[in-house]
Amino acid sequence: MGKGGGNGKGRSVTAFDPAVPDLTVRGAGVTGLTIAWEAARRGARVRVIETVRVGAGASGGLVGALAPHTPEQWTPVKEFQLQALLAAPAFWAGVEQASGLPSGFARARRWQPLADQAAVALAETRIEAARFLWRGQAQWRVIPRPDHPLAPPSATGLLIEDTLSARLHPRLALAALVAAIRGAGGEVIEGAEAPEGGPVIWATGTAGLAALETAGDRPRGYGVKGQAASFHCPGFESAPQVFADALHIVPHVDGSIAVGSTNETTWSDPTSTDGLLEALIDKARRLLPVLADAPVMDRWAGLRPRSANRRPLLGPWPGKPGVFVANGGFTIGFGIAPQVAVTMVDLVLEGRDHIPAAFRP
Repeated sequence: MGKGGGNGKGRSVTAFDPAVPDLTVRGAGVTGLTIAWEAARRGARVRVIETVRVGAGASGGLVGALAPHTPEQWTPVKEFQLQALLAAPAFWAGVEQASGLPSGFARARRWQPLADQAAVALAETRIEAARFLWRGQAQWRVIPRPDHPLAPPSATGLLIEDTLSARLHPRLALAALVAAIRGAGGEVIEGAEAPEGGPVIWATGTAGLAALETAGDRPRGYGVKGQAASFHCPGFESAPQVFADALHIVPHVDGSIAVGSTNETTWSDPTSTDGLLEALIDKARRLLPVLADAPVMDRWAGLRPRSANRRPLLGPWPGKPGVFVANGGFTIGFGIAPQVAVTMVDLVLEGRDHIPAAFRP
């Protein structure tokens, strides 16, 4: 997510309408933009202030895997994510219709290899749990490994296939959200400061977590560096994504296949790529030979906001009336964004509070 601070020096400045908005959102990552779109869709006058650029933080990445939690040991986080994944097809279709632009969204399934018979047995115990917990709207099943270039190797010859997993092209999705917000009369101010109006929601990623920490009595989270790459490998736009050997491998509508991500709690430069990414690229090529000769289109690195308890942080900013927080998406930010947007707009503009207690900052 983009940062809400800074002076915008050396950056393009977007003019703003001096009229006072009903809602101000700081940060133009996926969390801030989905909240702004949901509010604008309901008729609110919205202003998004992004002093760096759209997608300057974690949302400007490459992977876009929207994957569910394992269907067992159900928690408020898993329920919240399920609601978001079930709402995602209609949500992103609405964004595409309003903007006239693609988001790259598709519920195209996910394949995961099963390493041994114990893993097969465990996967099979989760079939009925998924049927119940996922409301019969998606399946978790064990299948023979298909003869497909993106099917990962499996020692047992079997894969988990789930039909709840989806994907989204991060950069296309952000562009579609910006166009939808502006088409509904909202503003996205990029590369500059602008006056606030109405309640303010801070969706500013790792910078926002740091601000919460300085305002309180304990750490609220930190940034975890991730690095990812994308290959030019057209022809697999409708294929399932893969999760194997701790890698997400995600085909996209533009003919790219994204691979990521590292999880680094120490680093010297949060936005530089290095040998850890090259090792990840080599691993992906060994795992799927179809990528062996595919050129690397792009490399990316950035910080993802991880809350101290690994849960989203949603609700009023402690001690700041009229100021709210939407943060802590970490690796599930794109996946939970539709539900975050509905939850925050219900609270801030309509006074309906259904935020899980575990998510409150």
